[in-house]
Amino acid sequence: MIYAYYQSGSKDLVKAEKDFFSSLEKSYELYHYLLQLVPAVTNYAEQRIDFALNKYLPTEEDKNPNRRFIENIFAAQVISNKSLKSFVNKKCLSWSENEPFIKSVYEDVISSDFYFEYMMASSTDFEADKELWRKIFKRILQNNEALCDVLEEQSIYWNDDLDIVITFVIKTIKRFKLENGDKQELLPMYKDDADKIFASQLFRSTIINGEQYRTLIDDAVKNWELDRLALMDLLILQVALAEIIEIEGVPINVSLNEYIEIAKVYSTQKSGTFVNGTLDQIVTHLREQNKLFKS
Repeated sequence: MIYAYYQSGSKDLVKAEKDFFSSLEKSYELYHYLLQLVPAVTNYAEQRIDFALNKYLPTEEDKNPNRRFIENIFAAQVISNKSLKSFVNKKCLSWSENEPFIKSVYEDVISSDFYFEYMMASSTDFEADKELWRKIFKRILQNNEALCDVLEEQSIYWNDDLDIVITFVIKTIKRFKLENGDKQELLPMYKDDADKIFASQLFRSTIINGEQYRTLIDDAVKNWELDRLALMDLLILQVALAEIIEIEGVPINVSLNEYIEIAKVYSTQKSGTFVNGTLDQIVTHLREQNKLFKS
């Protein structure tokens, strides 16, 4: 969103921040949309069983299907979850228009070793039912190119958020307790009020103090002119400095590690090393001038 702000040429910080929080809301929609894959794939599996039973000449296997997958207790709890139902109905989120993708997920599931082990186990319980779906999200849906294609068609925000949101889904699966029934709480959009304040402070500081941060960057890379740097490297450094200088509760080493990883994802192969070296130099300089007191 910082990149979008500078590329737009607009100086409207209020609108930029509104767009930023809209993007966070879209991430929360994606969280619910991915959870909806549990009922979508389960319903598809049940339709497959019903279709086989209604064949003109069903086989013995068709007549006596293994129903363990469609009777998964965890899946039933997700399907009945009141919070999920309310949210997806309000936002009109549905996989009904993406049956080819649901079919491909189901086929990937039933061809997996962990599915075979689950279906052939002598018995199962709620924890085993949860573990099956954790593996589906971890091993089949994470880094799934077809899923990326589906999401890209629906929202420009969703693809960038997919990896982190899947980790939230997996965390949610672990939190489910059988005794909570359809009232099981899902993850909130923000952990707490401080979480939302952090997002706003980081976004606004990056822009409001942009010239100050760019001066620090310019001094640290004296052999380079700022306009020769990769734009994304410059923006990553700018956001990193906003966090290091303005956000008191985040240790410097945490910020350094975070933005090195961000640089590897969003910029060039060498950007991680460049961002690391540049930030280290700026932090050292600020400490020498007694302008930075964080650990």
